[in-house]
Amino acid sequence: MSSINLVDLAGSERSDISGTSGDRLKEGSLINQSLSTLGNVIKCLTDKTKGKQFVVAPYRESILTKLLKNALGGNSKTAMIATISPADIHYEETLSALRFANKAKNIKTTAVVNESQTDKLVRELREENQKLLDMLRRGQMGIGYTEEEVAEMRHSLEEQLKKNQEEMEKMNNSWQQRLKEAEAQNKLKLEEERQEQERMKSVPHLWNLHEDPALTGMVTHFIIPGKSKVGTLKGTEILLSGLSILPDHAVIYNKDGVVNVRPNADARLLVNGDEVRSDKMLRHNDRVLFGHNHLYVLHHPQDLAKQLREGRSVEKPTYDAAQQEIAQHLGLIGITGNRSKNRTQDDLLLEEELVQVLPHVNQANAISQELEKRVHFDIILVAPQARGLSEGRAEVCVKLVDCISGNEWVWSKNKFTNRKYMMAEMYEHYMEGQTDWDASCKDKDPFWEASDTEVPIGTVHVYLQSLAYVIELDETLAITDFRGAEQGYLHVAVVPCDDQGLERREDFLENPQEMIGKELHFKIKILSAKNLPTKIRTCFCKYKVYLDDKSTMTHESLQTGETHDINHQHLFTFNPVTKQFLSYLTNSSVVIEVWGKQERGSGEQGSLLPSSSTEPLSSARSSASDVVGANGHITVAFVIF
Repeated sequence: MSSINLVDLAGSERSDISGTSGDRLKEGSLINQSLSTLGNVIKCLTDKTKGKQFVVAPYRESILTKLLKNALGGNSKTAMIATISPADIHYEETLSALRFANKAKNIKTTAVVNESQTDKLVRELREENQKLLDMLRRGQMGIGYTEEEVAEMRHSLEEQLKKNQEEMEKMNNSWQQRLKEAEAQNKLKLEEERQEQERMKSVPHLWNLHEDPALTGMVTHFIIPGKSKVGTLKGTEILLSGLSILPDHAVIYNKDGVVNVRPNADARLLVNGDEVRSDKMLRHNDRVLFGHNHLYVLHHPQDLAKQLREGRSVEKPTYDAAQQEIAQHLGLIGITGNRSKNRTQDDLLLEEELVQVLPHVNQANAISQELEKRVHFDIILVAPQARGLSEGRAEVCVKLVDCISGNEWVWSKNKFTNRKYMMAEMYEHYMEGQTDWDASCKDKDPFWEASDTEVPIGTVHVYLQSLAYVIELDETLAITDFRGAEQGYLHVAVVPCDDQGLERREDFLENPQEMIGKELHFKIKILSAKNLPTKIRTCFCKYKVYLDDKSTMTHESLQTGETHDINHQHLFTFNPVTKQFLSYLTNSSVVIEVWGKQERGSGEQGSLLPSSSTEPLSSARSSASDVVGANGHITVAFVIF
C-alpha cells in the first residue's frame, strides 16, 4: 500500500526581525533546531548520492526528520516547493531558502512499485512460462544439436513449464483459502457485533463520551449481574488506565436490575458532575467520570422503559453538556453574575471558554501530581480593567502556583494550551518507561517558569478630572490585583506644566470648556510603590494615555525597606485640546499596570494548596484525586471595576 505525506515546513525564525519573546521565542528556537537537523540530513543524503561511503543520516535527532525519513531517503518520489519573499528586508531569508532547496534537489530517490512476495513470485513465474513458450514456438534450440538432444531439451522445457503452472495453481489455491478464512472471520465478527447489539438492548452498560463525536460510543462496558470492579489491575471487569485511575478505583453493583456505584478511598468519581464518596444509585443516562479522562454514560434498558412509560423526555447526553454540568457544579457556570435568561452573548462565550479549559486544567494538575512537579494550576478570570483596558470581556487565564516557593504566574489560555500538549507528551514518555522523559533543561520543562519572569502585580486607576480644571493631583492609590485584593500602594501625581515643563500650581479654570482649542502640558509622575508582596524583588509600571499605541514604561526599581523608589515622570503635550480629549479627561482614567519579578525561593511552601499536595508521593497514582482539593473545586477569581 502506498502513502502520501504532505508536510508544511515552517520557515526559519529570526527573533531580531519578528520581535518574539517568551514561549514564542522558545517555539522559534525549536523550529530552527528542527530545520538545522533537516539540513544536516539533506547534506548527508547528498554526499551519499555523490558516492561518499560510511555516511549516516541523523534521522533520529528530531521528530521532523523522523517523519520525513521515507520521503527523503526511502522508496518514494518527493517534491519540494520553496516559497520566497520579494521584499528586500527578507533578502537573507530568501537566499537561505534557495540554498536549502538547491541542496534538497541533489537527493536522488528511487521509487519501486510495492508488491507482496506472493504477487512478485506469481509474476516472475508467468514471465518465465512466457519465455519457455516462446522458445518452444520458435524452435531455436535445434540449431547445432542432434534430434535426440533437441527432443530432450523440449521435454525439459515442457516439464519446467508444467512445474511452473502447478506452482501458480497451488499459490492461487492458497490465496483462495486465505480469502475464505478472511470471509469466515468477517462473518464471525459481524455475528459477534449482532449479538452485542442484542445484548445492549437488555443488559445495563456504560458507553463512552468523547470530545470528538466520531469516537463517542466506541467503547462499551457491560455491567453484569453481581459485582464489577473498575481499575487498572489485570483481570478487572472494567479495565481503565490513565490519569488518576487507581488500581482498585471503584465497584459497580448490579442487583435485581438496580445499579449502584461505590468509589474506593482517594478515588475521583463524579456522577452528573457531583463528586461521589459513598454508594450512589445510577439511573439511565447518568454521566459517570472516572478520574479525569474517562467519561461514560449509563444505558439502563429497564430504567429507560420505565421513564418512557411515565411520559418523561429522554435526551441523549453529549460531551459538551456533560462538561458544562461539571463546570456548573464547580461554580463556573453563572460566574458572570447573570444566572437568568438575560445572559449576554459575552457571558455565553465566556462560559463556553471555561467549559473548554476546565478538563485541560484538571489533566494538567493530575499530570503534575503523578510526575511530582510540585506545581498547581487554577482557572482565573481577569477583567479588562485589570488588564489595563477600559472595556471588553473578561479573559480566561490560568494561574500557575509553585508549591515550593509560593510564587505565582498568570498564563494566557493560548500559552497554557501549548504547555498542556507538552505536558501530555512528557507524561506519555513517562508511561512508556523512557529514561529521559524528564527534561534535563529547565527551558524545555512545560511545568517550569523562571522566577525572573515578569508577573502582573495589579493595576491603579488614576482619574484625570482635576486636570480638566488645570489642578494638580497628588495621591497614594491602592494597587488591586485581578481578585480585587490590595497588593500595595502607588504614589502618583499629575501636574499641569508650561511648554518648558515647569509646573503650574496657581492657574486653574472654573469651566473646562475654556480649554478647547488651547494647548495643554502636564506631567505624570510615579514616585514610589510600597507594601508590595514580600516575594516581589523588583517592580516597574507601564501605562497609556488617551490614544497611545505604545505603553510608557518606567525603569525597574529595587526594594528599599518596604518601598520601591520609582521616581518616574513623563511630559505630555496636547495641542490643541479637542472636545474628544476633554471628554476623556472628565470621564476616563489612566490605567497604570504594576509589574514585578519575584524572589527565587520566597514564600511559604505550598501555602496556596492543600497540605497533602506538597507531601512526597508514595505512589504515582495513590493520591491523584487531591490535585483540585478535597472537594474537587478549582479556584476562580475575577474583579470588575
